[in-house]
Amino acid sequence: MSRIDTDVLVIGAGMAGLTTATRALDRGARVVVVEKAETVGGSALFAGYAWTAPDHAVMDRVNPGGDPELRRALVDGFADGVDWIRGLGVEVDEAVPVLGYGRGHRFDTHRYVEECRRRVRAAGTLLTGTETLALRTHDGAVTGAAVRLPDGATREIEAGATVLATGGFQADPELVRAHIHPAAAAMPLRSNPTSAGDGLRLAESVGAATGTPGSGFYGHLVPTGVDFRDSGDFVALSLYYSEHALLFDLTNRRFTDETRGDHLTAMALLDRPEARGLLIADERVHRDWVLGSYVRGAVAVDKFDLTRTRGGRCGLAEDLDELAYLPAEWGYDGAEIAAQIRAVNAAGAAVRPGRANDPAPLDRGPYYVIETRPALTFPFHGIRIDATGRVRAATGGLVPGLFAVGSDIGGLYDHAYAGGIAPALVFGLAAADAAVPAAVA
Repeated sequence: MSRIDTDVLVIGAGMAGLTTATRALDRGARVVVVEKAETVGGSALFAGYAWTAPDHAVMDRVNPGGDPELRRALVDGFADGVDWIRGLGVEVDEAVPVLGYGRGHRFDTHRYVEECRRRVRAAGTLLTGTETLALRTHDGAVTGAAVRLPDGATREIEAGATVLATGGFQADPELVRAHIHPAAAAMPLRSNPTSAGDGLRLAESVGAATGTPGSGFYGHLVPTGVDFRDSGDFVALSLYYSEHALLFDLTNRRFTDETRGDHLTAMALLDRPEARGLLIADERVHRDWVLGSYVRGAVAVDKFDLTRTRGGRCGLAEDLDELAYLPAEWGYDGAEIAAQIRAVNAAGAAVRPGRANDPAPLDRGPYYVIETRPALTFPFHGIRIDATGRVRAATGGLVPGLFAVGSDIGGLYDHAYAGGIAPALVFGLAAADAAVPAAVA
């Protein structure tokens, strides 16, 4: 078995891995990147914004259960991360509001990925279609990995620092059931299909700490009965407007404050009977939010029309009384749901569960009905790290020589969300800055 010697080995070539690798090259290190897919970019190719909470107070409010060290590092490092993107020659738009509490920038993720790929190809080594078989250790420190090349040959890669950046475990049904929810494996995947827990398994094999148990996932509501045809559907079919609508489960009751955010409602729905529910918007919500852009500058898509065109479960009721004629096979009591909507409208600000961010009544027909279910982007459970990406050991302290970044990490979010591209960027840069001095010393 032949050997490759390098300073920094990065396992995974998505946003986090390519950021780490490019920064490490910029710091003068020798870099090898291993990616099991034939192409690079991962789920970053489906994104268009880098965003997070604008300050510590907001981050603490929306993500109180997240690791304090990591959430502070994310906020503190975000501006430098945006400058890094610009420094690679990628245009970054001015900041816009995101999700009502975040601030972020639109940028061309495809161009960013391609620029990083070009730099890694030019100054380092990029091995695609290459599987990581195992991490190598010596005296308790990670010293690289054994990999299998596309032709079946195996190689040992000796590295001063090894960075796990495989994108999470959302594509592995068993890990999803174990770490998200027993019903989670049934969720459609709005992510790349190769992020199947490689990083988590590799980290656990060398004694890494993982968590946080039961911390949830990032995803969105999508129509039932409509499959994703391609990655463009990940955004087109996501029912972001749910934060202005009403959602009823199979007991014909609301169960969460929908206005806190579609991503939080998706987590709540997973825990309800059969993980499906009826999302109902009135004329106001349809006009202002179904037909509007989710984020300023994004292309607006009529989610109701798209669902109807694609054969999803949906319907139009001219008034609340018509909800009584919902198809029986759907399993809901339309008359009871109509009564519940009237009760919500009558209760106003006193309604429970509350509607903190949009208490306006849904009292203008017609009513637009879509049956919905949650879809999974990435989990919040993962490898525990410090603010520089160093992997924590299950027994305390750190695992020498090992780093983790991007959606492989855990602990940052706990039933909360403040960006996916931003952590990949911030912790990718931080890991490179910490790994290079240690690796080349």
